[in-house]
Amino acid sequence: MPFVLEQQTAINDTLSQRFIALDPSGYFIIYIDTETSLIYAKHFTNAINEKGLAVDPETGEPFPCGVKVERQPTAIFEAHTAKELCIQIFEVPDVSLVTKLDHAAYLGREFMRAEMALAMGQAYIQD
Repeated sequence: MPFVLEQQTAINDTLSQRFIALDPSGYFIIYIDTETSLIYAKHFTNAINEKGLAVDPETGEPFPCGVKVERQPTAIFEAHTAKELCIQIFEVPDVSLVTKLDHAAYLGREFMRAEMALAMGQAYIQD
């Protein structure tokens, strides 16, 4: 019996709930702009406490979930395709903004999802 979309979605939803150790080099906020057909990736540094939570570097307090926190990105990348973004982030810079392989794999998946959303005229929400 071939795998169906519902099964794939269920597996991915379950895997999205697992614990992931944060990359000490920071994190990315990914979004698309349908008017310009661009994918954006904003990089932010983070500090990680002894519990593995991202905290405000100035106060040491964990960042709240579901609440918008105003921070300045350390870098902003934009591209029309996932491949373009990956080259900009992983091949061009002198400083590595990604130090964990699972983080790099996650970014590649998310950049592809964003590219597909642009191509299909759909909304994109980062996982």
